[in-house]
Amino acid sequence: MAPRVQWMLDSITMSADFVRNGRLDAIGPNALVRALHAPMFESFTATNGWANFARYHFLDESSKDFFVEWEAGDAATVALLGAEAGRVPYDKALQELIGELTTKSKEFGGFWAAHAVRIRHEGLKRFAHTIVGEIELTDQSADLQIGNRSSHDMSFYTAEPGSASEEQLRVLASWDLPSAQSTPSSGSPTHQV
Repeated sequence: MAPRVQWMLDSITMSADFVRNGRLDAIGPNALVRALHAPMFESFTATNGWANFARYHFLDESSKDFFVEWEAGDAATVALLGAEAGRVPYDKALQELIGELTTKSKEFGGFWAAHAVRIRHEGLKRFAHTIVGEIELTDQSADLQIGNRSSHDMSFYTAEPGSASEEQLRVLASWDLPSAQSTPSSGSPTHQV
C-alpha cells in the first residue's frame, strides 16, 4: 500500500480505520483498529501480523464472542468474497482462501454454495471487546484506488459523539500499541500475490 495512504490512516485518531482488499485482508490498519480488533490480529488465523476478516470469522471460535451479531456476518462475509471471485476469477490467493475456508468451515461451505454476492458491507457494528465491553460503531466504506486494483476499500468505524461508545474508543485510542507502520513494509500480507 502506498505510504501516503498509511499516513492518512495513522493521522485519524478517533476513528478505527483500515484498508481492506477484496480477499478481506486488513492491509492498512491504524492503531485504533489494531486495538479494537486485537482478538483478530492476535488470532492464530493472522499470518505474519496480517489479519483476514473471513479467516478469523470462520476459523477462530473466539470470533463468535467478539462479533455480537456473528451470524449476520456469515452471509455478508461470504458474499463479499463471492463478489471478488466474480471480479478476479483467476486470483490464486483468493482461490486458496476460498478452498481453505470451504474445507475447514461448514458454515462457510453452506453459504458459499448459495452464491450470494454483495458489494457493500456497511452499517452498525457491535463488538464485545474484552477490555471496554460491548461497543457499537458505525461502519462506512469508500472505494480506494490503489494501483490497478479497484477492489480496495477504506473502512471507518466511528462512534456517535457523546456516546458511551465514543468514550470506549477514547480508552482504546489511549493504548500504547505499535502503529501500522511496524507491520511488514510490503503493504500486503505475505500470502498474497
